[in-house]
Amino acid sequence: MKNRKAPVFSAARVASGSLILAMFSSQALAADALSPDSEWMFGDWGGYRTQLQDDGIKFDVNYTLESAANLGGGANTNTTMRYSDQWTFGTNFDLQKLLDWQDAEFQMTVTSRNGQNLSDQVADQRTGMLSSVQEVYGRGQTWRLTQFWLRKGLFNDVVDLKAGRVTVGEDFDNFDGNLFQNLALGSGQAGNWRGDRWFNWPVSQWGGRVKFNISPDVFFQVGFYNQNRANYDRGDGFRLDTSNSEGNLVPVELGWKPTFGPEKLPGNYRIGYYYSSVDGDVYGSWRNGGYQDQAHSYGGYLLLQQQLTAQDGDVNRGLGVRVQAVMNDHKTSKTDNYQSIAFTWTGPFDARPQDEIGVGASRIHVNSDYTRSLRQQNQANGESRFDSPTYLPIQEGSEYNYEVYYNAKVTNWMSLRPNLQYVVAPGAVSEVKDAFIGGISANIAF
Repeated sequence: MKNRKAPVFSAARVASGSLILAMFSSQALAADALSPDSEWMFGDWGGYRTQLQDDGIKFDVNYTLESAANLGGGANTNTTMRYSDQWTFGTNFDLQKLLDWQDAEFQMTVTSRNGQNLSDQVADQRTGMLSSVQEVYGRGQTWRLTQFWLRKGLFNDVVDLKAGRVTVGEDFDNFDGNLFQNLALGSGQAGNWRGDRWFNWPVSQWGGRVKFNISPDVFFQVGFYNQNRANYDRGDGFRLDTSNSEGNLVPVELGWKPTFGPEKLPGNYRIGYYYSSVDGDVYGSWRNGGYQDQAHSYGGYLLLQQQLTAQDGDVNRGLGVRVQAVMNDHKTSKTDNYQSIAFTWTGPFDARPQDEIGVGASRIHVNSDYTRSLRQQNQANGESRFDSPTYLPIQEGSEYNYEVYYNAKVTNWMSLRPNLQYVVAPGAVSEVKDAFIGGISANIAF
């Protein structure tokens, strides 16, 4: 028992003394700072950072920037460029190493989003785009407590519990490693088209999930999340009370993560359903100046992700494919269905084994009942001219988003990613011209 508890003393010693020295000592900011081979821009701090991780304390400081320029088309061609970014400060505590608490961890993450969104100029400002050409923008440009949760495995990891301040998309409808700049091609798409019920990163809420690992590659999980629109508000990023609660979101998901062939090509297959007890307007009930009925919300999603090839026997290189779909209820959802497909090729050149090429396409469809309600409101208001400031542009059919990117792994701690995007019918408004967007994003690990 003494040997097993020794790391507790070691971690406490390192955390209280060595970390301070590592941060402020010129000796600690040593040879590997700014080294292209280092995992972090500021290096390993003379080995203290690795020592902390070995003792159970891992922390990350990451910066993501996304810029986008309108090269042609859209509602406003005078806007040349917009810039947005996100800072992420995270700390993970391995409680098995620190406290001898078997299969347990604690995560705390604070985020800060800043900048502007080109999508506001690409689409008609009265409607906005359905997607976003800068996925890191949105959900409040402010500081937030994004993660503050405890996870515990039970019964030899047959049952896995997680609770605290969480984001739904970190567990449900989730995949890792997204490099697309367009929102419609990333992870957690169920939350993007039902964002008034399903809160994705960086908006957190009180909640949690229980996961049952049926076999090494099959799992089932169910979540329970408090619905509180105040969590979206700017300046309420650290709001922890539940005084404005409206209801609850309950997602369920069945997942399969197999490997295929002698090269063990990994896959990630998920099918899920969600139900929200929060009432919403029924778009088909608009009459007499307003919506007459309300109903609860529900929907489902599908994620199919598979590595197709390995390059020179390396499963981390090769071609991969990802297919996603979302179906929302036709009563309360503005966007009732969504589909996308994306291909990635990691390590396309032997001289650049960590670079990646990606190409993707998505379709976001507007609920026909919502379209009909817009026409009814314009008729009731006596509006028929598109250029009238009080006219409600008719969102009908679908918005399509296409993107191709090249991700250059400049160093182990920095990547640069130029991309080209094409948006058809921004906001699903036919009067708005298709837009051609040029962008560049970067990720830096400090």
